Amino acid sequence: MSDPILVAITGASGSIYGLRLVEALAGPDLRIPVGLVVSRAGRLVMEHELGIPAAPDAGLLEERVDPETLGRVTLFAPEDLAAPFSSGSRRFSALVIVPCSMNTVAAVAAGLTLNLIHRLADVALKERRTLILVPREAPMSVTHLENLLSLARKGVVILPASPAFYHRPARIDDLVDFLAGRILDQLGLDHKLYRRWQG
Repeated sequence: MSDPILVAITGASGSIYGLRLVEALAGPDLRIPVGLVVSRAGRLVMEHELGIPAAPDAGLLEERVDPETLGRVTLFAPEDLAAPFSSGSRRFSALVIVPCSMNTVAAVAAGLTLNLIHRLADVALKERRTLILVPREAPMSVTHLENLLSLARKGVVILPASPAFYHRPARIDDLVDFLAGRILDQLGLDHKLYRRWQG
């Protein structure tokens, strides 16, 4: 079994991107074990945008994926700083924070560990594991840009939630798949989520 990929969903708009990434990673094509953390604000945004109840015990993926895929996803509470992957001795391949709020960007840039998501990012940085942040904010302030630049200089992949249109998307799902596919590209994983540019 390959090392898990961790996915964190924070309180920025665009929680559908995070859920689609989890589906793609854990689904029948890739079958990668996934550790999922959703912040409290992320839960509230998911309830507003996707109709998924914000209660901590509410299912996130049950209506979206088959039981086999669901079996490859482990959910961790955002307050659980004793979770296995909060230690650098526990291996994981990468951490993707999607969408990534500017609050989370600021915490990671400053080295704060106020919740499990921040701690996982701190571990990824210190252990030199792949860390991908997908900010979804517009416009960005100078503070936002400085924090993102600071992280980029530390080797963090900054992948804004900016879907393309050259593949002529017909549905919102096409735009979501494009972004999820770009994340998979950065993880070095093959996929068929979007049609690549042919020139």
